[in-house]
Amino acid sequence: MRYFLAVVLYTALAATANADMGDLEALRAGDMRKLQIHSAARPAPDTVFLHADGSELRLSDYRGKVVVLNFWATWCAPCRKEMPELSALQTTLGGADLTVVTVATGPNPPAKIAEFFEQIGVGNLPTHRDPRQSLARTMNILGLPVTAILNREGAEIARLLGDANWHSESALAILKAVIAQEP
Repeated sequence: MRYFLAVVLYTALAATANADMGDLEALRAGDMRKLQIHSAARPAPDTVFLHADGSELRLSDYRGKVVVLNFWATWCAPCRKEMPELSALQTTLGGADLTVVTVATGPNPPAKIAEFFEQIGVGNLPTHRDPRQSLARTMNILGLPVTAILNREGAEIARLLGDANWHSESALAILKAVIAQEP
């Protein structure tokens, strides 16, 4: 009897979890159709990357918030197109529940990063760096840009390859739903 109850409980929990992911799937439109929503959360690595001042950061520093983690580079044309949308997302939803974390991966000198942000008129996003691509490698980032959505526990729940409009109605609806799902 206990086994039967355990199976029923597990099935109910799994159905609820899948319904949440299904709800996110239903919100995908436009560029967000490229968003790959994982069937189960994937632990994100706690690999060191660098703040603009050279101090060390880890993804665990952001636990408690939903994180939109964007990997980019100063030489990446699609990144130039996407970054203002990420900035608008940070303005709209950024705060206690969500933050946009941008990480320039590979050889992106701080001066070039600052110049890039100035040229595109973005002043509200972090200028983090991953010069040795340690974080990018551990997260299997093979091209740029790539954006991952991490839940409040720091696990990856979705990933989008390529650029996207992160301030679209669909993106905002998806991220609001993720924020609402989280405790």
